[in-house]
Formats: sequence, structure tokens, C-alpha cells
Amino acid sequence: MTEVRLGSHSGTHIDAPSHTEPDGRTIDEFDVGEFTFDAFLVDCAGTEAREAIELDDLPDGLRGDPDEKNDSTNDEMLIFRTGWDVHWGTDRYFDHPYLSREVASWCAERGYHVGLDALSPDPSPSEKEVDATAGADSTAEPDGVPAHRELLGSGRFVLENLTGLADLPDGFELRASPLPLAESDGSPVRAVAVW
Repeated sequence: MTEVRLGSHSGTHIDAPSHTEPDGRTIDEFDVGEFTFDAFLVDCAGTEAREAIELDDLPDGLRGDPDEKNDSTNDEMLIFRTGWDVHWGTDRYFDHPYLSREVASWCAERGYHVGLDALSPDPSPSEKEVDATAGADSTAEPDGVPAHRELLGSGRFVLENLTGLADLPDGFELRASPLPLAESDGSPVRAVAVW
């Protein structure tokens, strides 16, 4: 018999709204059928370390009317491919690209859940010490988790640490069933793309 010990946010996992929202739903409050998504792949592989993915980085066809969800698709989740999964297990993994607050808000307002092949949709704190007197610049440490708050605060899911996105088509079905962990703010998943 193998003993397994891990946290609810280990490996490829999904964040429930309660991860950041005090009144957010926990993972066990969702039906298992709510974790199958029509997904659209957004290729952001050219994004640099610790660089924000901005609205201009979204494909024109996806953006469509700035005030409405793209009605030409039935997409429920946007999967952001950064290529950062190749750094898994290294210190470099923490220097991943991330979603700007505007992109996260845009996704949440249009009803999109978000997945990505990185540690978080928000920048991760670095190991280096930052001079507090230096002011706000590109080396400043992140302040809070605005992308999480935008998405989870709107009842959307965040799927983190995906891998193997390079060979996927633009559109596919994503199955990411979590464990039904009682009152948990997230769960590891086995993410499977079907097309």
C-alpha cells in the first residue's frame, strides 16, 4: 500500500472560490459535472519571465466586442499557454508570466474560468530581497493576488500547473475533476484534453 500526503494545491490543481473569498464556495459544493469545460487555448508562449499578459495579447477574434462575451463560441475556460511548465521543479518556475488584473477582470466579466501552465495567474514572490526604498518598479514584489480575487470573486475557477499544452488545438474539451475534499479551497486534478 502506498501512502500519499499532499496539500489541496499540489501539482496540477483547481482553486475553488473559497481560496481567496471568505464567502466563496468550497470544492465539494460543486457537482462533478461542473469540471468539464469547453476550452480555448490562448498562446502566450512569447511572454517573458515576470511579465504580465495584457488584453492586447489576447487574439482579436477572442476579444470581439469589448462589452460582451464572444458569442461565436461556447467556450467556458481560457487556457493560457506560457510554456513555463518546462521550468517545473526549478527556481525559475517562480518567475512565471502572469495575468494582468485587467485580463483577469475581462475573463471574469465574460464568464470565463482560467487555466494556465504556470504556478499562478498572479506573480509569485521571489526569493531575492527587494529594497523597500527603491519604489515601484519591475523588481517590486507582488502586492496581493488581484487575478485570483477577480476570478474567484466572480465564482470562476482557476486551474494551475497544467502541462503538455503545446500540441493542443485551439478548441477542445477539458476534463479536470477534483477530489471531493470536504470544505476545501481547492484540489489536485487529473486534467485531460479531448478533441
